[in-house]
Amino acid sequence: MEESQFELVDNQLTAEDFIHLKVATGFINRPLEQVEKALANDLFDVSVVYNGEVIGMGRLVGDGALYWYLQEIIVLPEYQGQGLGRKIVNRLLEYIKETALPGTKVEVGLTSVKGKEPFYEKLGFTCGSSGMQKRMEIDD
Repeated sequence: MEESQFELVDNQLTAEDFIHLKVATGFINRPLEQVEKALANDLFDVSVVYNGEVIGMGRLVGDGALYWYLQEIIVLPEYQGQGLGRKIVNRLLEYIKETALPGTKVEVGLTSVKGKEPFYEKLGFTCGSSGMQKRMEIDD
């Protein structure tokens, strides 16, 4: 699979794709209406598309000013190990830099699936008492 065949798409995640990715990676199935409301209330989401299929996703939730949380960083197992999770997280962090108030510091948090902490540590997150976190300075 060529890396160029993977496309990152902003704010196009559907409830159906969300549910498919969650169930395919061992998480519980959520009602469609609940997922639709969750997606309507997120700050930003990104999908990874390969051959017309959504094979990965990531979401940002929070207040959009002080606190930002990475949620549902998921890549289907058969596509893991190709840097797609890193691309998802980097796009989410890029969005924070683009939209947070200039000249401020923000807190970015996440709850890692057990055993995946080293992945996030490579991206600058540290383990804290309430999950993983990263402080970012937003340039003027």
